[in-house]
Amino acid sequence: MRVVLVCSAGMSTSILVERMKEAAEEQQVYLNVKAVAESDLRDNLHELDVVLIGPQVRYLEKSIKEKVEPTGAKCDVINQQAFGLMQGKQVLEQALNLMASND
Repeated sequence: MRVVLVCSAGMSTSILVERMKEAAEEQQVYLNVKAVAESDLRDNLHELDVVLIGPQVRYLEKSIKEKVEPTGAKCDVINQQAFGLMQGKQVLEQALNLMASND
């Protein structure tokens, strides 16, 4: 699964990226995940499965979805509590559930 986490500068999500990688390794799930600034998203849209938006930039959700949806990738805002507590396992599960959804 290829995932991009989007925040304002790509910094606050870097810890979450590492925690998601640890959770994926524990669950034996293939995960290619990185954090990017919203301004760099357009350059990172190729071959993605999921884009998760940091809650601090949820106001950008509509414009991000407009960029992401034509690629076929799924997009959602990261659960605020999971983000705040840097719960990589829960955010990984959010991404997996998003991938499994058919909407």
